Amino acid sequence: MASAYLSIEQVGKSFTRGGSTTQVLADIDLKVGRGEYISIIGHSGCGKSTLLNIVAGLTPVSTGAVLLDNSEVNAPGPDRAVVFQNHSLLPWLTVYDNVRLAVDKVFRGRKSAAERHDWTMHNLDLVQMAHARTRRPSEISGGMKQRVGIARALAMEPKVLLLDEPFGALDALTRAHLQDSVMQIHASLGNTVMMITHDVDEAVLLSDRIVMMTNGPAARIGEILDVPLARPRERLDLVADPTYLRCRAAVLKFLYERHRLVEAA
Repeated sequence: MASAYLSIEQVGKSFTRGGSTTQVLADIDLKVGRGEYISIIGHSGCGKSTLLNIVAGLTPVSTGAVLLDNSEVNAPGPDRAVVFQNHSLLPWLTVYDNVRLAVDKVFRGRKSAAERHDWTMHNLDLVQMAHARTRRPSEISGGMKQRVGIARALAMEPKVLLLDEPFGALDALTRAHLQDSVMQIHASLGNTVMMITHDVDEAVLLSDRIVMMTNGPAARIGEILDVPLARPRERLDLVADPTYLRCRAAVLKFLYERHRLVEAA
């Protein structure tokens, strides 16, 4: 792995409500190389989204620290762009204007208006949504909305792209098309990606490494699995690939054992 570009160091997170404190995460240590694609997987309630929100700067750590490119993360910033399961587009703006808003916020004063227009269109082209630039979110499908959300995130030129179950609300075919698009974008841009998912096949298909979380409360990293599959990856070629099947079985075994622990508790 490359030297740590994103470093999560001894991170713990507790929430206090009504006088009682719950520890959600404990002693999370993770080093992510520049250009690496990392998936975080685990049962519901294991703190996956909390960890992503900490890296995004949306949730403060209780203990430990997050460093990105040698700078401490303690607030939201354009160097970390988040794509949520819910597309979170502004409904009164067109597809173009939803992306342009982010471009203007990050690049005003650094790019001219013409350059910002070109950059907006470039990112819509990346996700095959330039043709729908004048439509509003209510006029496009769920998969198209997610494409626009990804374009908006990429347009900020973030150091890390954070994906919180970005395909979870989509039908299987749309999900597959978007996974392929994200793989192509990652191959062309070489960006660093951290993705939360519940989907084992998705994690193996997209990732360089899969981080498997133990059950909460006080969830930790249970195992980290390398996915030594050559890129580019074609999903149909992987169906019978022994390395793919071995990785898939390893993640399923981990999750199944954690599920048994819950049932036994």
